[in-house]
Amino acid sequence: MIKRILEISSEPYHVSVHLDQLVLRPRDDGAESPRTVPCEDVGILVVDHLSVSYSHQALTRLLDFGAAIVLCGPNHLPTGLLLPLASHTEVVWRVDCQIAAKRPVKKRLWRQLVRAKIRHQAENLPVGTPARERLLTLAAAVRSGDPENVEAQAARFYWEAWLGDRIFRRQPDGEDAINGMLNYGYAVLRAAVARALVSAGLFPPLGIHHCNRGNAFCLADDLLEPMRPWVDAVVAGCVGRGQVGVNRDTKSALLGLLHRTVRVGKQKGPLMVGLHRTCASLVRCFTGEEAKLLVPRLMPEAGPCT
Repeated sequence: MIKRILEISSEPYHVSVHLDQLVLRPRDDGAESPRTVPCEDVGILVVDHLSVSYSHQALTRLLDFGAAIVLCGPNHLPTGLLLPLASHTEVVWRVDCQIAAKRPVKKRLWRQLVRAKIRHQAENLPVGTPARERLLTLAAAVRSGDPENVEAQAARFYWEAWLGDRIFRRQPDGEDAINGMLNYGYAVLRAAVARALVSAGLFPPLGIHHCNRGNAFCLADDLLEPMRPWVDAVVAGCVGRGQVGVNRDTKSALLGLLHRTVRVGKQKGPLMVGLHRTCASLVRCFTGEEAKLLVPRLMPEAGPCT
C-alpha cells in the first residue's frame, strides 16, 4: 500500500489519536470539523505551523505504524525528524552486517551512487548539449571510492550549466527563496530515505561515505545524492511557472516527488515504495549477496520533474 504524505501548514490543529485514527482538530473556535486519517496510512507527516499541538499518544502511534514526522521551523524549512527506533525483526543482525561491511564494499557503493547522481544531473540538461555530454563523460570516469572527487567536479560544472542562463542563483546563506525551496525538497526526501532505512533494519548514522560525527543521518545522505537533481528539476519547474519561495504550491510540488514513478531493478512504482526496494538492495550488498546497488531511476514516461 502506498503511504500518504500529510502536511499541516494552513491551520493551527491539535493532533491526537482515537481508535488508531489520527484526528486533526482545529484549535480555532467555530472552525471546520475535525479531520481523521488512519494512522497506518500515514508515511510522512510534515508539520509547518508553529501553533500546532500534539498528544503524546498521537506521536507514538504514528511511530508504531512506521511513519516519519518532520517538524519545520519559522523559515518553513525542516528542523527536526522523528523516526521509529526499531521497526524490523532483524534490526540487530542487519546493523551488525552494516558495521562489518568492508571498506572495498563501501567504496564500490559510493562509486555507484556518485555515478547515478552525475547521470541524473546530466538528465536535467538539454539532450545533445556539450554540458550534458561532459557530465556523462565525468560519470563514466568515477572510480571506486571516487578518489579524484569527480562528484565535486561535476557539481561545479552542473550548477554553472544548469543555472547559468536562468534568473536565479543558489545562495550559500540559505535566505534566498530558491535556496529555501531546494533545501525543503532535499529535507523531505532525506526524511523519506531515513524512514526506508529504519524500516529495513539499518542504522542511519553509519554512512557509506558521509561520516560527520554530528550527523545522525549519514547513510540517508549517501542514498539521497542521486535524487538531489530531481529536486532541482522540480524547483526549476516551479520557478518557470512563477512560483517562488517555500509556499503551499511549491511544497505541494516537492512533496509530489515522492509519488513519482521510478524503476528500481526490474520493478516500477512510486518513489516512496522504490526507496524500500533500494534499502533492501543495500542490505544484500552489505551481506555480500549482491554487488550492484539498485538505485531508483525516474521512468521516462513519467515526464520531467516539473
